[in-house]
Amino acid sequence: LFPTTTMLSAARLLTRRLPSSAPAAVAVQTRYMGSAESFHINTPDNTPETYFDFTEENYKFVTKILSKYPANYKQSGIIPLLDLAQRQHGGWLPVAAMDKVASIVEAAPTRVYEVASFYTMFNRTKVGKYFIQLCGTTPCMICGSEDIKKVIEKHLGIKNGETTKDGMFTLLEVECLGACANAPMIQLNDDYYECLTAKTIVELLEACKEGKPPAMGRWGSLPMNGQVSCEGPLGKTSLWEVPAPPKVDVERFKGGEVDPASVKEHMSY
Repeated sequence: LFPTTTMLSAARLLTRRLPSSAPAAVAVQTRYMGSAESFHINTPDNTPETYFDFTEENYKFVTKILSKYPANYKQSGIIPLLDLAQRQHGGWLPVAAMDKVASIVEAAPTRVYEVASFYTMFNRTKVGKYFIQLCGTTPCMICGSEDIKKVIEKHLGIKNGETTKDGMFTLLEVECLGACANAPMIQLNDDYYECLTAKTIVELLEACKEGKPPAMGRWGSLPMNGQVSCEGPLGKTSLWEVPAPPKVDVERFKGGEVDPASVKEHMSY
């Protein structure tokens, strides 16, 4: 091993050899790929003491969700219960809602925080009434997503990662949303609007301001150029029949609990 003094001397020598006039490298972040920090920060309306509970109507859904899993696998319901809480709370999850879910599934709150902070479908900070997730991955990018982003920013007066002052819109650039055939596209809350142009994105935003976003098409999305789903000019050419679902034993959880060794059998895998 070299003596410490020798190592320090070498470091000083290397420093003297570096050109002093070279400008420092500046990292410029061009894409904002997250909606919140990975840790919780208390705000006046989001503390562990903030009250949250499911409504009487939503407790019916809580029961329905938990009925899908064995009694000793309640934690399997964390994701759908968080989604239910987020929808009840206006599109975002306060920490009190996570604590409520932890209580229901009999898990440590940390286990629920891990899920909520891992999946981007959960918003742990406020978002607008219309949450715009703009795909910026390669297929959408080469088809004009950067231009769509500029139009949205100019029309709404916000930048990527920001919310309008009236709380109506939040814009966030995200990674692939799986609609590459109809690029460029956005996910607006739960809905996909595809084949966008500078003109049609403005029309969509104006419709949202009036509280009348266009309804989804027959196949669950809406290409804004008039086409049907992702069908080509020849129309539908395959997948004419709906495959039969697998048979599931309706009494598979009759005993209340399931032996982990046989869980795959009971879950009809």
